[in-house]
Amino acid sequence: MTLNKFAVIGLGLFGTAIARELSKKGGQVIAIDIDEEKVESIKEEVAFAVALDATDIRTIKAQKIQDMDAVVVSIGDNFEALILCTMHLIDLKVKRIIARANSPYQRRILEKAGVTEILSPEETVGMAVAERLINPSIGSFLELPDGHEIVEIKTPTEIVNRNLGEINLRDKYHLNLITIKREMEMKRNGEVVKEQHIMGVPGHSTVLYATDTIVVFGRTKDIQRFIEINQ
Repeated sequence: MTLNKFAVIGLGLFGTAIARELSKKGGQVIAIDIDEEKVESIKEEVAFAVALDATDIRTIKAQKIQDMDAVVVSIGDNFEALILCTMHLIDLKVKRIIARANSPYQRRILEKAGVTEILSPEETVGMAVAERLINPSIGSFLELPDGHEIVEIKTPTEIVNRNLGEINLRDKYHLNLITIKREMEMKRNGEVVKEQHIMGVPGHSTVLYATDTIVVFGRTKDIQRFIEINQ
């Protein structure tokens, strides 16, 4: 199987996390930053790490950046450098460019430049924190286009010890259940510990417990309505 080839340019916390995760999942990753210390800190975890100035088109071309399946530009502290690097990638006809934006203003500029995949880590984190403060029952969530999302929800009080057939998530709440994360007791080093495990695809007779976390997909307003009615 051919490994996907990726480059990550900009090794701050965000870029480093992406490079590490891509590498863990089997990607062939080139990590790039102008700071030699940052490059040194990740070189053992990726296929190749190099210190260079990504605003110099000759330098990045020499790394065969144009042959990558995708390039992530995550330069966070110098937007001018990010734009210049991104324009070089466009000129080199890189197949897929994913760029970081730290503000709506930066996002607009990237869109005008022709970048269609834009990441806003600070905005995403802000939304996640706000969501958890407003709805403490919600764990992680993924916002999707057109007002939809996938969320993890602690089993609401009103549906504890009821089966999925009774609750009727799809018809009553317009939600689709993806899976259930169930708390189980496991032995670890001679001690009994509690861990959450995925139950796969539950059936109509599956009963929800207070310690369960349900993973559902639906419109944001339907998810909010479901939580409000059953909390």
